[in-house]
Amino acid sequence: MAESELAVGWRLSEEPKVTIAAENVRLRYRSRRAEGSGLAGMLRRPKVSGPVLRGVSLAAREGEMLGLVGLNGSGKSSLLRVLAGLQPATSGTVVASAQPQLLGVSAALVPELSGLENIWLGTLAMGMTPDEAYFARERIEALADLGEAIRDPMRTYSSGMGARLRFAISVAADPEILMIDEALSTGDASFAERAKEAMHGLINSAGTVFLVSHAAKTIEEMCTRALWLDSGTLIADGPADEVATMYRYYAHCIALGKEESAKRALQSATEAHPPLFSGT
Repeated sequence: MAESELAVGWRLSEEPKVTIAAENVRLRYRSRRAEGSGLAGMLRRPKVSGPVLRGVSLAAREGEMLGLVGLNGSGKSSLLRVLAGLQPATSGTVVASAQPQLLGVSAALVPELSGLENIWLGTLAMGMTPDEAYFARERIEALADLGEAIRDPMRTYSSGMGARLRFAISVAADPEILMIDEALSTGDASFAERAKEAMHGLINSAGTVFLVSHAAKTIEEMCTRALWLDSGTLIADGPADEVATMYRYYAHCIALGKEESAKRALQSATEAHPPLFSGT
């Protein structure tokens, strides 16, 4: 059997190594079309499928920070969930050198416990030994910077405070592949700077970071590479500063209702930075 285009690319490529790759990943959500009312009507509703990801192929390497840009509903968060193994793809293949972590301690944290207790619980849930968890506590507290609230139950935290604690715990585990979905949109400038330093620490130790942010400027400034998704299709893949800048112009055109200009911007991005691998 002939090797796929993506597999050949991995085999022939040189260091740094590929840490995670996807080939022709497709995802469809099934729902029921309205037909009648009440339970009987719901049972009669035919199932319909909606494509979310349309043949996405990519390969990420150690030492890369990849930003995902795209309008709401473009498939960014869904792609992260598929890459992290939290959402099974309808078809296609994902391989990774280690278990990706999509701020993965969320399920282990308990709202009734304090932030300190959740640090202990979360670090152990991610596989740290008790000694490792003990020595990680101080840097987690410093990164989250919750002050005395660290001793309060998590149920009293704002969404931003909770996101900061989850991020701090996740980074402390020094994951090989870290995926962040809008976590940096919460918190002040000081936290954003600390988070940036923490992520660059992972990159310097040969990790791979994926970052989703609605602020394309954040992608432009923090990432080494950007992936542009549009209606579930990967339409551009290239240097973060170039791709994010093109996306910002596209989004600006959309906001102003300049559809023709937006179409030209989309086409220009596809031509300038086509994806390395094409889904089929």
